[in-house]
Amino acid sequence: MSSMKVSNLSKEMLNRMFAEGKRFDGRGLLDLRDFEVEYGVSNKAEGSARIRMGKTEVIVGVKMQLGVPYPDSPDKGNLMVSADLLPLASPRFESGPPRFPAIELPRLMDRMIRESGMIDLKKLCIEEGEKVWTVIIDIYPINDDGSLIDAASIAVIAALYDTVFPGIKEDKIDYSSRTKDKLPLLKNIFPISFTFYKLGNSLILNPTREEEEACDSKITWGISMWNGEHMLHSCQKGQEIPFNKEEILKIMEIIPEKYDETIKKVMKFIK
Repeated sequence: MSSMKVSNLSKEMLNRMFAEGKRFDGRGLLDLRDFEVEYGVSNKAEGSARIRMGKTEVIVGVKMQLGVPYPDSPDKGNLMVSADLLPLASPRFESGPPRFPAIELPRLMDRMIRESGMIDLKKLCIEEGEKVWTVIIDIYPINDDGSLIDAASIAVIAALYDTVFPGIKEDKIDYSSRTKDKLPLLKNIFPISFTFYKLGNSLILNPTREEEEACDSKITWGISMWNGEHMLHSCQKGQEIPFNKEEILKIMEIIPEKYDETIKKVMKFIK
């Protein structure tokens, strides 16, 4: 990703607007953009979904492969997440070896899924220590107009719910056939991420690309529900400016409400 930043004039203007609780698109500082989810966008993947959140658009595909389990989890299946950030999606992305954002995005999604326990990895074990299913999640941003991480988190969950096992012939996967067996997901576990941004003394959610580039700091939280309780299971701080104690406490008050608000919309799209 290139180090694109808005001009000092634009940053000062946004800082003043945020201080007054205003945004260019009329939302409040903590208001989320509406979104829609579409399933089955790839006929090659075992599961896929597309999310459109404002002008941000992301496609996620899930492939199933047979493999050897990791040495420290011989009775569990494997999980792999990757992201392909191409210049067609944003002037911030560059061709060539993956840069930090292309590494950060899949790591955050991997941690969100793994730490929430959403996938029952033990049910992906075929022969302990020898053969397991590997779940491969590929994230493809089509257009990045800000909040790419949070949009991708919803698309990832939707694609996992869309995933079925391929057929097997003579101990080999037959990708031309699909079973009706769904991926083993724990019921009512819907982890999603929320990234809070900071400019001056203002906290904002779900920024556009211009707002995102003006901000000085960000922090991403993975959250889900477990036995009726909101559970934070992952966190990553970005950029140099710190969040103070009062800001973190405010986030802790806000995030359960935003999760409930978002998950009601997500449930309309979950298969």
